[in-house]
Amino acid sequence: MKDLRSYKGADVVPVHIEGRLVSIDPLRGEADMVALWEAFGGLEINPALQYFSQPYFSGFEDFVRWLNSVAKSGWVTHLFREKATGEVVGMASFMRTDAANGVTEVGGVAHGPLMKRSPLATEAHYLMARHVFDDLNYRRYEWKCDNRNEPSKQAARRYGFTFEGIFRQHMISKGENRDTAWFSMIDAEWPLLKAGFEAWLSPGNFDAQGNQKRRLEDIRAALLPEADR
Repeated sequence: MKDLRSYKGADVVPVHIEGRLVSIDPLRGEADMVALWEAFGGLEINPALQYFSQPYFSGFEDFVRWLNSVAKSGWVTHLFREKATGEVVGMASFMRTDAANGVTEVGGVAHGPLMKRSPLATEAHYLMARHVFDDLNYRRYEWKCDNRNEPSKQAARRYGFTFEGIFRQHMISKGENRDTAWFSMIDAEWPLLKAGFEAWLSPGNFDAQGNQKRRLEDIRAALLPEADR
């Protein structure tokens, strides 16, 4: 068993992370909040965030209040920015961080229309996971979502998070019961997950029309030792 008596994980703080397709930047001030609001189409943000637990937003001021409130609760929110255009295309937060035990969760995940089902989303989540394991030296990275949110569960599995179970009646969300699906990846798994991300994101994995040649899941499976396939 690994001796963890001297283990130390770094604190989660706002950080800039540069990728090939997307950059990740800390949420700083109202201009960034305006850019996020516009990226989701104003009040079109409500159906996009239907599985978030906060009440639906009545306008931009509600959105600002929510972002400020989650920041006070410890969320460290970041913007996803497409490098080719400089446009804000989505967001995610590091939340429920426990540095002493090396655990944090990616939450408040929202992809705008320009980001959905594109390499931007995969690279953004690769960069966040890489920061957690390679820079912060964390042991566990979590993804949780409403159990009814099939796209979120599908994304978690595709990125390499392992399903751990359902927390029944975990919270009340928008006045209704929420059962929460829990996923995680851990440090021992990260080298293979990282290699899979990097192989999938390689320009050589896309044809002239930008279509993938190999699925991320297939690349990862091919990297497994033969005994584990």
